[in-house]
Amino acid sequence: MQAAVIIKAVESSWHYAKGFLDIGRVSDYIPILAATDATQLGCAVMTPDGSCHKFGNADALFSMQSISKVISLMYALKILGREKVFAKVGAEPTGDPYNCLIKLETAGEKPFNPFINAGAITVTSLLAENAQLADIMQFCHKVFGGEVAVDEDVYAQEKRAGKRNWSMAYLMSSKGALGEDVEDYLNLYFRLCAVNVNAVNLAHMGAMLAGGGKSPTTGEEIVPPWVITTTKAIMLTCGMYDGSGDFAVSAGLPAKSGIGGGIVATGGTLGLGTFGPALDSKGNSVGGIKFMSKISEQLGLSVFSC
Repeated sequence: MQAAVIIKAVESSWHYAKGFLDIGRVSDYIPILAATDATQLGCAVMTPDGSCHKFGNADALFSMQSISKVISLMYALKILGREKVFAKVGAEPTGDPYNCLIKLETAGEKPFNPFINAGAITVTSLLAENAQLADIMQFCHKVFGGEVAVDEDVYAQEKRAGKRNWSMAYLMSSKGALGEDVEDYLNLYFRLCAVNVNAVNLAHMGAMLAGGGKSPTTGEEIVPPWVITTTKAIMLTCGMYDGSGDFAVSAGLPAKSGIGGGIVATGGTLGLGTFGPALDSKGNSVGGIKFMSKISEQLGLSVFSC
């Protein structure tokens, strides 16, 4: 695909998406998110050779929040294998909000998928028991195409405000679905949610996903192809919270969002990243969804395209 075609699509899709920001609102889960400028929108697209085409607030830093669930899943699969990971967590959509507690009590011990909070905490518990934070952060540097860091202020606020996450973890521990070191698991979970990235980092991640696990900038294999296949399947079915079906229809892209305003997606050979902190009622970026849907239409990126 010619660079000029991609550049034109990025710019026109950004302008289109910018017109919808006033129907969203920033997350007020923690004060730092509540203070974010809702008018921001940054978009980036990376090609297989590492070239990046960006527009708007693509270099603005924000905490990746639930996008960290993709990191946790890929790294857990890489170091532990599919069997050990999916012995602890399922791979099915729920249709419920990402922080729902009900089915933990009524539907057995195993969370439905790795992208709801209960499932992500479970995957993170495996990492806490089998890896060091420094190793996970080194993995993040490779996935995002550069050094990234934990925002300690966001981490502290997450830890104080995450009462539902504490409840989930202790409930799962009481049922035998989680180990005893609940505080260690959640400290790691909150730290990964608080890692700062930008839309260009997310586009690099998307291009790595599109490229079968290889970095678009260095050519290094970060994860094996089977990890990518598994991860993209769950992104397509579960990555946009309980709005995943609507997004599959409108954009048709494996994607993952976070309440910090980010969305990472992969379309064909391209990696896509957006930052738009104005969220819809499901917790997904309004501008990000509009951008992804429009550029997917313009460039024919949907996995369901004929």
